[in-house]
Amino acid sequence: MLKDTLLSLAQNPHMREFVVQNRITRGISRRFVAGELLNDAVQATRTLNQAGIQVALDLLGENVADEQEAQFATEQYCQAIDLIPDAGLEANISIKLTALGLDVSPQLCVDNFRVLLTRAQQKNVFVCIDMEGSEYTERTIDMTLRMRKEFENVGTVIQTYLYRSAGDIARLVEQGVRVRLVKGAYKEQQDIAFQEKRDVDQNYANLMKVLLARGNFPAIATHDETLLQEVKRFVGDYGIGKSAFEFQMLYGVRRDLQEKLVKDGYNMRVYVPYGVQWYPYLMRRMAERPANLMFVFSNMLRS
Repeated sequence: MLKDTLLSLAQNPHMREFVVQNRITRGISRRFVAGELLNDAVQATRTLNQAGIQVALDLLGENVADEQEAQFATEQYCQAIDLIPDAGLEANISIKLTALGLDVSPQLCVDNFRVLLTRAQQKNVFVCIDMEGSEYTERTIDMTLRMRKEFENVGTVIQTYLYRSAGDIARLVEQGVRVRLVKGAYKEQQDIAFQEKRDVDQNYANLMKVLLARGNFPAIATHDETLLQEVKRFVGDYGIGKSAFEFQMLYGVRRDLQEKLVKDGYNMRVYVPYGVQWYPYLMRRMAERPANLMFVFSNMLRS
């Protein structure tokens, strides 16, 4: 119930206005969001790189309303791509297709994405397409497979709470597409998605094994210690090297686990979001994990 409420509030304009304008909540958001500027994300990336952790840079923002907004987002992504090699950062980027204009025009999105991928290929930067709500799943898979025919430096995300995910992974693995595996952070109906955590976790474990056995450098994105132990057991049992995959976690979440995995010799990448459109992202992080919500409340009470 709490999770559903928070996910609904992520779309509430009145709550958004309150949180964004409130000095305390803006400050607290910096635990989970690097800042509103690319330079903020660069500083966070340098700190993580120094600790042996790579980064996925994510410019927050989605569902742009017109061509100008989509082109502006594309330009901002290209700035981040240029900066990665210029600043000597160990990073790649994550993008949302709706930020590139998918809601405005499919062709506009294709054109902007091709510009972005061309720049990323020139700079040797990998690009991962974030998965959005289920209404975009099929289009995201199709776009990934379409662009994979032209560019090797593109991958996408699969959410294990969707029933369809096993089939999607089979299609992507067949084409050698890199996949980031996540549980999923949107509110979905029971006719298309698992509603119970144990079912989502079991599907995650099943799909994780498929990717580790057959995938192209998959990203296992979870903070769940039970699933992390399952990964370690599986790769140990089947002789899969630590260099064949990477773990991924979110900025500001379970830093202790991030450091431990690096110490144990695993590849670790942290998803670093930045930008002014941070409110929906923050609310999804609250919905995902009660500990995040308690962190916000405790800091508000102390302020």
